[in-house]
Amino acid sequence: MRHLLQNNQGRRIAVLVNEFGEVGIDGELLKSCQVCDDDEDPNTNILELANGCLCCTVQEEFLPTMQELLKRRDRLDCILIETSGLALPKPLVQAFRWPEIRTGATVDGVVTVVDCEALANGQFVGNLDALEAQRQADDSLEHETPIEELFEDQSACADIVLLTKVDQVDLKTQNKVQQWLQKELPNGVKIVPCKQGEISPDLLLGFNAAVEDNLDSRPSHHDTEEDHEHDEDITSVHIVLDQAFDPAELVSRLQSLVQQHEIYRIKGFVAVPNKAMRLVVQGVGNRFDTFYDRLWQADEPHQTRLVFIGRSLQQSQISPALLADCA
Repeated sequence: MRHLLQNNQGRRIAVLVNEFGEVGIDGELLKSCQVCDDDEDPNTNILELANGCLCCTVQEEFLPTMQELLKRRDRLDCILIETSGLALPKPLVQAFRWPEIRTGATVDGVVTVVDCEALANGQFVGNLDALEAQRQADDSLEHETPIEELFEDQSACADIVLLTKVDQVDLKTQNKVQQWLQKELPNGVKIVPCKQGEISPDLLLGFNAAVEDNLDSRPSHHDTEEDHEHDEDITSVHIVLDQAFDPAELVSRLQSLVQQHEIYRIKGFVAVPNKAMRLVVQGVGNRFDTFYDRLWQADEPHQTRLVFIGRSLQQSQISPALLADCA
């Protein structure tokens, strides 16, 4: 999303960011892109919805926000909605059938992002070779975890799939993942490999799919349910520390935590000793990426803020592991 905003080709884009957890990491990252005009406030063009998974709070959260945005539609070319990774797509798309939204906006297309390295390592849908063998033997494949079911729902609703982190695997592994993934997607849905999120806006925008009018062709495991439920064991834990960390030492501690607990995602901002810039940390499984995004603001506390998303996580187990032996 940062790459899209920084290479918007003159498009006026509003962004809705759905956070899973109490600390808004993704919204802050986008606001630091510095793409708004000098007279624009990024807080009005990038809006955070932080009260739960967006597919569960469509009426309470999404509808009033969209109504406010549509009052400004003469100054907007498109609205980018980034849901949490745990969101089901169809409840959100169905909201565009509501009279309050239908006359002002349509769903141009659904973009699903798949982590190539994580998929190859079996972190989301298990071992690909074993799954393929089981599918050949029995088409009615049982899901081992709700994550696998969610993966299928998000894939089935896609107009295009972005395969990220392809630079983290060899070409043979990338091809294996793409071949397996293509079989999981509806006919005609293309997979586009990308590195560092660098993708042309012309590929992401302009599908003209009117998705809300075509939902019957996008099956979901929850189509027959009046209400859907998420796996209640998947939780988020947020840590705020007045502590600076050496990046390599912190990543080492985070990797140890991933080995000890079922952690799917880690993201946040880190204070680094003797550094005037804020460090961004993004982790999936045992892989971590870091970069400095901007200077600390004068009135901003130099804190380390991290969000952990995983199964049955407890803050009392994570904080001590981070602070152990810290000076």
